[in-house]
Amino acid sequence: VQLQASGGGLVQAGGSLRLSCAASGRTFSRYIMGWFRQAPGREREFVAAITWSGGSTYYADSVKGRFTISRDNAKNTVYLQMNSLKPEDAAVYYCARALGSAVLTSREYEYDVWGQGTLVTVSS
Repeated sequence: VQLQASGGGLVQAGGSLRLSCAASGRTFSRYIMGWFRQAPGREREFVAAITWSGGSTYYADSVKGRFTISRDNAKNTVYLQMNSLKPEDAAVYYCARALGSAVLTSREYEYDVWGQGTLVTVSS
């Protein structure tokens, strides 16, 4: 399985972006998918996760109410809609596939396949 993230760019504070993560392989729909981000000089942190069906989601407190994770299993794609962006949201965003399929998790080590990252820059 390979993951390809896209959709990053430069946006003003208060603006919106939608990130996409396209997956290769037939088993995409079986897995929990997540988004993480890493700002310069900081450790990578969890952003959001979604179950295989899309029926349950989990967000970091810092993005709750502003970001929405969703997926289209027919297109093998997971999305991250980011609204009301703040300068502190600027980072490289990574999509990842979880090892398991049952329990949403924010633990980085429970994700085994990672995309290459897409850069989000937020100007103030």
